[in-house]
Amino acid sequence: MHIDSWLAFRWEDMTAHLKNIDLQDIQALLDRYSRLGPLPGILLPLLEALMPFLPLVVFVVANASAYGLWAGFLYSWIGACLGALIVFSLARWFGRRYGERIRRRYPRTERFFTWVERKGFTPIFLLSCFPFSPSALVNISAGLSKMPLHTFFTAIFLGKAVMIFMLSFLGSDLQAMAEQPWRIAAAIAVLVVMWYGGKKLEKRYGTDK
Repeated sequence: MHIDSWLAFRWEDMTAHLKNIDLQDIQALLDRYSRLGPLPGILLPLLEALMPFLPLVVFVVANASAYGLWAGFLYSWIGACLGALIVFSLARWFGRRYGERIRRRYPRTERFFTWVERKGFTPIFLLSCFPFSPSALVNISAGLSKMPLHTFFTAIFLGKAVMIFMLSFLGSDLQAMAEQPWRIAAAIAVLVVMWYGGKKLEKRYGTDK
């Protein structure tokens, strides 16, 4: 009993610390393990997908600062996409065994899952474009639904690219962003272009049917 209490206390203490971690802490961590190359930069966004209380925005900005805009963007993008696929796969495995039971027990969720399956690409893509959307809930819901893997992967692949590039682009040099407002306009333009490209893919592969 004492061991359980101690473990619970240590877990709460650790999660409280991780929730309050800031940019300087992450930069120091990346510097400390710089000999591992891109691995820390990939693992941090991946862990955020598994533990959504972690600050993804801080991880992405720290990667852009430590590795540079393009390398930092790439490492964050790889980690975030891998993490999303892991969560989706776990939810899909769970859903194959208990999905129908969940739908029967909670019939109000049927409408939500039907909507996700029918209009899957658009909501997944749009939610993935914004850093403060409930990504864990999105990944789990998609996994529990009957959404095809290629639809989920395409939406996540494009949506995460938009979100992470904008954060990397804006956060790699905060002073330059204040002095050069065109950066914000460029980030918005990227969002529009990626959304349009996603809709074209959606029509091509019939994922909206």
